[in-house]
Amino acid sequence: MMTPPRTPRAGKTGTRPEIAPSQDEGALARRRFLWEAGAGLSGVALAWLLHEEARALERSGGAGAAGAAGASPHGPRRPHFLAQASRVVHVFACGGVSHVDTYDHKPELERRAGQELTDKGKIDTFFGRPGRLMPSPFRFRRHGRSGLWMSDLLPQLAACVDDLTFIYSMTSKTANHTPATFQMNTGFTMNGFPCMGAWLSYGLGSENQDLPAFVVLPDPRQPPAGGAINWTSGFLPAVHQGVALRAAGEPIADLATPASISPAQRAAAMGLLARMNRELLEAHPDDTALAARIRAYELAARMQVSVPEAVRFDGESPATRSLYGLDSPETAGFGRNCLLARRLLERGVRFVQLYHGGAFGQPRINWDGHEDVAENHRRQASSMDGPLAGLIHDLKARGMLEDTLVLWTTEFGRTPITEGIGAKGRDHHPQCFTVWMAGAGLKPGFGHGASDEVGYFPREKPVEVYDLHATVLHLLGIDHERLTFYHNGIRRRLTDVHGRVIREILA
Repeated sequence: MMTPPRTPRAGKTGTRPEIAPSQDEGALARRRFLWEAGAGLSGVALAWLLHEEARALERSGGAGAAGAAGASPHGPRRPHFLAQASRVVHVFACGGVSHVDTYDHKPELERRAGQELTDKGKIDTFFGRPGRLMPSPFRFRRHGRSGLWMSDLLPQLAACVDDLTFIYSMTSKTANHTPATFQMNTGFTMNGFPCMGAWLSYGLGSENQDLPAFVVLPDPRQPPAGGAINWTSGFLPAVHQGVALRAAGEPIADLATPASISPAQRAAAMGLLARMNRELLEAHPDDTALAARIRAYELAARMQVSVPEAVRFDGESPATRSLYGLDSPETAGFGRNCLLARRLLERGVRFVQLYHGGAFGQPRINWDGHEDVAENHRRQASSMDGPLAGLIHDLKARGMLEDTLVLWTTEFGRTPITEGIGAKGRDHHPQCFTVWMAGAGLKPGFGHGASDEVGYFPREKPVEVYDLHATVLHLLGIDHERLTFYHNGIRRRLTDVHGRVIREILA
């Protein structure tokens, strides 16, 4: 990263310093002039102008440049180049969605049903129980003007197919849920690295200083495995960590002031806390966690007004509520999150992440279809399909899809073979799966890459998670090789030392 310019400081006020006697009256006059210029009102004005100039120079340094002293770490920053998108909504479907049962049509599975999978080398599945090839229990057909294939598992999303951009050749490094989820979020299979939302908060900031730059909406049924570790800021300043909102009840625990505390008492307590924190920060200026805590208290005070307003749906029409499925118990939970995501995006939040699915090992609340992929996927699709399609329709109708990037991912796919002989479920499959995007800067109704005849390996144009992240950053005007943070002797970045922009999908 470019080193940010230092913020000029005005000279100390108070007793005038002694000027040593000099025989050179011109030198004395010059010294007196400089003192008067620095100590008077003109000096204050000059200091202010220099401060503003430093802030402008800092902003021109591009994404991720550290803010000037006292500037908000959430303040908007200029991207490296002209951006197509200004915000992102990322839907993460936990558990491993089967690509061959949703987006990737494989007629060969019908023809070879019940046969052993050959010509792929050693079949080494996650649970070590390779079965036989199984056709999809769902019917595939072409949709829209683009004629792209989708199964009848997601009929409402299929109606949006001309707005979607599919990547059929995604790969992951691991078949284990947790490391694969880490990789999709952070680029690394280990925990402790900043997630994509934190990188965007660090690089671009927020357009709304009353709301966080990065907001997370966990599945109302259950948070994902690991909870907040999935939206960590890692080694980035702690202020860039995602802020999780709850879909029902109080959106943020303990945000509201208790009724027993008067406004005067609240103001006095906040004032004392701010003074103590700032004194401690002056003693420990390099403590980013402390600085983030101070900012968090300041932001929390503003969020006591901004968050309740954002989560109130009173002004939404009955038609909009129905569009998101709020009138059905089956879709209301995820539907509220989708509607809240739209409201947060239009209020300037940079990155909103929605989780669909809870902790692993509980197939009734995530996409982990080991025992019966048809029954599992039907249950999960029924709560996701309508609200997600509603979000795309709503963004498009409001003109927001033009500068919003919608990203749908899962951690890996599922095997084209059953998990065990005669079984009805599918095992984890990181070798090839499907994700999709929609919105700003993309070719709509377009498919990139392809899997082989049964969906086991990529047949052409394999895509790594690094490439996906590089492309997301590119659409937001960020060069993934320039968005960096120095940590433990390494200039770290979201894409590690890999990644290429998938230019074939760009409009």
